Amino acid sequence: MSRADELTGAPEPTPTPASNPASTPNPTSASNPASTPNPTSASNPASTPNPTSAAAPARVPAPSPGKPGTTAGRPPRLGGWLTLFRSELTITFRRWRTLALLAVLAAVPVLVGIAVKLETDGGGSAGPGGGDGGPPFIAQVTNNGLFLVFTALAATLPFFLPMSVGVIAGDAVAGEAHGGTLRYLLVAPAGRTRLLLVKYATVMTFCLVATVTVAVFALATGALLFPLGEVTTISGTTIGFGDGLLRALLIALLVAASLLGLAALGLFISTLTSSGIAAMATTVGLLITLQILDVIPQLHGIRPYFFSHYWLSFADVMRQPVYWTDVLRNLGLQAVYAAVFGSAAWARFTTKDVTA
Repeated sequence: MSRADELTGAPEPTPTPASNPASTPNPTSASNPASTPNPTSASNPASTPNPTSAAAPARVPAPSPGKPGTTAGRPPRLGGWLTLFRSELTITFRRWRTLALLAVLAAVPVLVGIAVKLETDGGGSAGPGGGDGGPPFIAQVTNNGLFLVFTALAATLPFFLPMSVGVIAGDAVAGEAHGGTLRYLLVAPAGRTRLLLVKYATVMTFCLVATVTVAVFALATGALLFPLGEVTTISGTTIGFGDGLLRALLIALLVAASLLGLAALGLFISTLTSSGIAAMATTVGLLITLQILDVIPQLHGIRPYFFSHYWLSFADVMRQPVYWTDVLRNLGLQAVYAAVFGSAAWARFTTKDVTA
């Protein structure tokens, strides 16, 4: 049996006897076929199996082709998910637009560090930090370069980081539709739910990579321009450099998690249109609108429900002990936004008529 017959379920050929019973005349039936009963047919024909058909195995229908990495009736295997996710990551991070966004984010802490260094070397002050004096923690940068990490994250979180995430999330589905590749991804087939989850996982990965990029360049710039040592918390207590470094890592993770609600919102908007530019502009426009509404005192009743309201709550990690109240509220709010707009994106994408 050939390999193709094994895959399609074709029966194994039955050896043919030397004499062909069909071609050999029956002497009895030759004399009087109508009047001479066949002893074999006199018995129950339904219960008497045909020797030829009994020898041949029943043909099993070939399984219908399924998704890559799946079998009939079974969910996609992990390898198929990882292959699609790896492909999506490669495409996203090889785009010049993505590299340009990461370059801008990396330049922000470098420029902030150089500006603080030039200001303090000229006899000026870096400012009290926060308010009109600059981003939070900027006054402590000259005493400890580790504070440049907190300052850079506080400076990029209100606009640069969410704008970058809005661009990537807004282009996730709409960009594929505009480029004419979305239909081919579904024909592959990747599956709509599977493809949407991979798209969101890719945006989440970009949130983490973008935040870590800011933190790493800030730490490197702070180490080159300013001294490193024990860290003085907001509460006035002193902790070791290792503990401060761990808190910087925790703050970077919290900042990345703070962008998950925006990522889900951008992905939902991306499923509503076939224009990547329109989706990106709408996402960034909503971000700017919420940022403006969040500073209007008359809206104090609804401001806690804006996904950007608790973004700067990561500063409470630099207290001793840590104040977790606003940090947990921020994480809970991002989870709600991710669930609501992620479900809306799934409902829209799974029922969308994809023509491009």
